[in-house]
Amino acid sequence: MRRLFPVTEETAAQASGGAPGADVTDRDWSLGELARAYAYPDVRGPWLRANMVSTLDGAAQHEGRSQPISCAADMRIFGTLRALADVIVVGAETVRQEGYRPARAREDFAALREAAGQGPAPAIAVVSARLDLDFSLPLFASPLVPTLVLTGAAAPADRITAAGKVGAEVVIAGDGAGVDPVRAVAALAERGMNRLLTEGGPRLLGQLIAAGVLDELCLTLSPMLTAGGAQRIASGPPVEVPRRFELASLLEEAGFLFSRYRRQHTG
Repeated sequence: MRRLFPVTEETAAQASGGAPGADVTDRDWSLGELARAYAYPDVRGPWLRANMVSTLDGAAQHEGRSQPISCAADMRIFGTLRALADVIVVGAETVRQEGYRPARAREDFAALREAAGQGPAPAIAVVSARLDLDFSLPLFASPLVPTLVLTGAAAPADRITAAGKVGAEVVIAGDGAGVDPVRAVAALAERGMNRLLTEGGPRLLGQLIAAGVLDELCLTLSPMLTAGGAQRIASGPPVEVPRRFELASLLEEAGFLFSRYRRQHTG
């Protein structure tokens, strides 16, 4: 893996034929280096980042799953982003398709999480309007950290009861059947969960973009072409005005590009 952006003295030296520095040499990065590269910014209040993967032709999945378009380095970054987060926000359909399990404690990140005042593993927060979820799965029945379910006030009462029986915390974050992204982020922040990570799926990411609550996008560009009708990383109605983000960092390994974009602040 090597760093392409931001440009440093090391990258400038390499571009001009000088000796390459540690950042730009193609080598294995330690988990500690990845953690520093993807550290959350020092801001007050919640910070929501998304982690997604896309092929060259815009597919976010192949045969309904993201794993076929991923790689080992992408999965190491995936694990690092999880280890840095207080909570992972995910849509119900993604939970079903990807076979979500509880986040696990990682010894490699134990000291880092303890120093940040975090528990042994991030919580999972599932966004679901109907709570059409299998509460017997390990994600709900035996997580290291209790799973949260984000839903609206009109969610079926019997499903709310079923979630509570297995120890999941139901968070009402909407007046109707669906979840209001602004209220969801605020509700998590009220619980001390300010380092937020979402792994989609596309419909949830589209809702977060439309609501203007996404602060950062970590996007892996996979050097693959799939054609077909696979979803993009975000779906749903278009925003009235496109959201502008700016490049924060860019890494590369074996043709995969690992980019990080942050919301562009104006004024």
